[in-house]
Amino acid sequence: MLDLPLMTYVVTMSVTPGPNNLMLAASGVNFGFRRTVPHLLGVSLGHALQVVLVGGMIAGVMMWLDTLRLPLVAAGCGYLLWLAWRQARAGQPGRSGRVQPLGFLGAAAFQWVNPKAWMMVVNVAILFLPREADWGTALALGAFCAVVNLPCIALWAIAGDRMRRWLGEPDALRRFNYTMATLLAATAGWIAFDEAVLL
Repeated sequence: MLDLPLMTYVVTMSVTPGPNNLMLAASGVNFGFRRTVPHLLGVSLGHALQVVLVGGMIAGVMMWLDTLRLPLVAAGCGYLLWLAWRQARAGQPGRSGRVQPLGFLGAAAFQWVNPKAWMMVVNVAILFLPREADWGTALALGAFCAVVNLPCIALWAIAGDRMRRWLGEPDALRRFNYTMATLLAATAGWIAFDEAVLL
């Protein structure tokens, strides 16, 4: 089960741009890598838990997921828009203010409304769980995904942290935050448009 095709899939899905990686890069810029670690761990372990639960219940989930698709998309798009608004309000590196980095539980919970995370988790469960899979197999798959996912998404937080020195000027940081907020909002719009086309 834990083979090269699975690793390639998890690496590709983990390291490519998506809501989690955009938020991690922005958090790295605004709060530094160390303060982004709870967010980072929340994404990776939240993803692993999602793999375990979906993998363990894949047959029932496939029928259930179709009926929940629209509410999940609506919740995910709404949350992305809220995060975009929050990102646009983020402050200058090193300044303490009301805006805080996304924490472990918030990042873990976001996986349940993140369309890219759902696509990845369902594909991993369908493509890489053997027919005789049980909860133990799903747990092993979830642990494997977390181990592979964590360094991939950490690249985004580290890249954001490294960009802090270039974005130390308030105007540069404001432009960066507005750009990241626009990308998150555009992601929500693209997902909503794509869903509307399917209806």
